[in-house]
Parts: sequence; structure tokens; C-alpha cells
Amino acid sequence: MSTKQVRIAALAERFPQRAFTSLAHHIDAQWLKTAYLMTRRDGAVGIDGQTADDFARDFEANIQRLLEAAKSGRYRAPPVRRVHIPKGDGRATRPIGVPTFEDKVLQRAVVALLEPLYEHDFLECSYGFRPRRSAHQAIKTVWDELSRMGGGWVIDLDIKAFFDTIDHRHLRAFLQQRVKDGVILRLIGKWLKAGVLEAGQWQKGELGSPQGGVISPLLANVYLHYVLDEWFEQDVKPRLKSQAFEVRFADDAVLAFSNEADARKVLEVLPKRFARYGLTLHPTKTRLVRFRPRPGQRAETFDFLGFTHYWGKSRRGSLIIQRKTAKDRFSRGLKRIAHWCRHNRHRPLRDQHRELCRKVQGHAAYYGIRGNMRALQTFRFRVSWIWVKWLSRRSQKGHIPWDKACKLLDALPLTPVRIVQQC
Repeated sequence: MSTKQVRIAALAERFPQRAFTSLAHHIDAQWLKTAYLMTRRDGAVGIDGQTADDFARDFEANIQRLLEAAKSGRYRAPPVRRVHIPKGDGRATRPIGVPTFEDKVLQRAVVALLEPLYEHDFLECSYGFRPRRSAHQAIKTVWDELSRMGGGWVIDLDIKAFFDTIDHRHLRAFLQQRVKDGVILRLIGKWLKAGVLEAGQWQKGELGSPQGGVISPLLANVYLHYVLDEWFEQDVKPRLKSQAFEVRFADDAVLAFSNEADARKVLEVLPKRFARYGLTLHPTKTRLVRFRPRPGQRAETFDFLGFTHYWGKSRRGSLIIQRKTAKDRFSRGLKRIAHWCRHNRHRPLRDQHRELCRKVQGHAAYYGIRGNMRALQTFRFRVSWIWVKWLSRRSQKGHIPWDKACKLLDALPLTPVRIVQQC
């Protein structure tokens, strides 16, 4: 953290109930330059087609122009460019908004300003898009807490189109509990109202904060801090008969209870709580899971952050919570590999091999947690034969004999997978 950020964090801790009216003065040319260095240079371009290299060609002038526009109120937030990426089930798509590069820089500057303030406010249960926090920490917390409780009743929470349905009026009210700096609130308001450009058509920004925007994860955390985290910690838990906990990563959350009656009561009030703030829980995907083993019966499972959580047996034969790659994530990963192999099958073999090794390593870097070795090895095996399948189609014969395929994979084996995440 910079000296200014440390100062903001100290003030946030010293005055936990204060709404800060003077924050924008911290943003100067150096602050924007730091924000530029923190902004990805290889990301997709916005509606103006400007790249990081384009911005850097007249760097000092662009920084000064951006600073003056932001401070004076003359900055006009351009619409984001909407693209669609496949969801985990492979059938639906997720809309992603791509801001312009200079918009990313300015948003990054505002995030750096607000982050130390909200880090004081956000609760321990929140892990998504926060400094020094990760999805693997969230997964470990779920494992630790459920193991300590001996399992329980888990509400698998699914918010329908969360980023697209954030209510701007409620979000402004939440922000103003801690931020009353007119420059900052004006900028955030402009980003929220900028709208999206899709297939040449502009859509007004009346609801939501485009997923893919630099500032959207912070705004999402602010929104759910008040709607869910603080409510669950301060209003719900004191009324429960027994233990309960929440773990949230952005809009993906689980609530777990040691008492079934508590879980059912909370599940009953959750839709009303979310509806009050313009949010809807998915009626079929939000469910109560009996995650406690009973003799002769198999406990239900639930997915969280790409892992299926289930009860299994340890090497000593005792019941333990285990995790494996969720089916939809496993399938999506293989589909991406197949798509890549299809479109790159005519490249030199060693180039293909090098890239596939990188992709398998990337998969293992996330899914390589304790107890998931079988799924990792199966993924690596399937990738090998997907590669062979598409290499077969380089020629008119359309088939590589078994012995030649085995020799190829012996000569160019994919990188071995290993457990890399101790969670």
C-alpha cells in the first residue's frame, strides 16, 4: 500500500461510522500512473479500439488530460463493449462488459482509493476480489468450518443475473454510508449510467454494473456486504439456535448451519431479503443441501467455486469432506482444449505440445487441491487423446494408428499434474 492508502485505511479504522467527504484530492498524476501500471495491457479493447500501447504513445499528455477531466467533472464515461462467454454449464453465456483502456485506468485509480477504506468494513466471510484473499482461501474456510461442525445443512446460494440487476439507488445509498466525495460519486454514477454497446446498439444503463469492469467487483462487494454479509452476521446469527457461517466469493456464496430448523428459516426469508434490494434468487439453483452423513445413506453434495464437495473416506477409513473438480468445469475445460486443438492442429507439433502443457498446468494450478489427483490425471489423459484426435484430422486418412499415437505421446508427453494448493 502507498502512504496515501495507509492514511486512508487508518482514518477508516479510526472513524468506522464516518462518511468521507474529501478523497478525490489523493488522485494526482502519480496516482494515475500507478493505476496505469496496475492495468492489464493485454486485455480486450473497448468501443474506441484503444490499446495500452496507443495510450502510452502520448503518455504524459493522456494522464494529464484524464486527470483534469476527472477532477473537473468533464469526464464522459463511454459505454462498455458487451461480449458473451460460455457459462460453466456450456449452454448459457455470461455477458461481459469491456471498458475502454483509459476508463480502465481511471476505474483502477478509484478502486485503489476506496479499497483501503472498505477493507476495514468488509467482513471475514468475504473473499472475492480483495487484497491478499483468494478463491482457495474461501474453499479452505468452507472445508475447515464444515469439518469442525461435522457437516450440516448448506444453502447453496445462486443470485440470478446479479451484476445485471444491481439497483443503482440502493448502491448509491450504500456507498454514501462511507463516501460522500462528490467527485468520486459522480464518476461512479457515470460508469453505472454509461450503458453497453452490443451489435452496434446502445442500451441505457438503468440497472447493474457490467461484469468485466475494473470497478464492478468492488461495487458488488459493497452491495452484498450490506444486503447479505452484515445482515447475516448482525441480524441473523444472534437469533439462531446453533452454529452457522457464511463464505462468499463475489456473488457466489454458501451459508451453512448445524441446525436444520435454522437453515430452513433462513432459506425462507432469503428471497424476501434479496427482493427488497432488487435481487432474485434462482428458484431451482438455490437449494438446501443435507450435507451430513448418516449410516446407510449417502449425503448430498454441493458445488462451490468449481469444486464438488462430498463426503468420502480417508485412507484410514474415516469419513472426511473431499473436493473434486465439478462436472461442468471439467467438461468446459475439455471443450476449450478441443476447440484449441481443432484450430491449431496444423501448427508444428512441438509448438502445440508446448501450448497444451501450459494449458494443463494452468488447469492444475487452480484445481490441484488435496484429494483431487484423480480428476487432474483424468483431465491430463483426456487432453492427450483430444490432441491425438485432432492431429488425426490433419491428413485425409483421418486416423492415427494406436501404436503411432502411443509413440507420439511417449515422445511428447504432457506435463505431469500435481497438487499445488494446500487447502
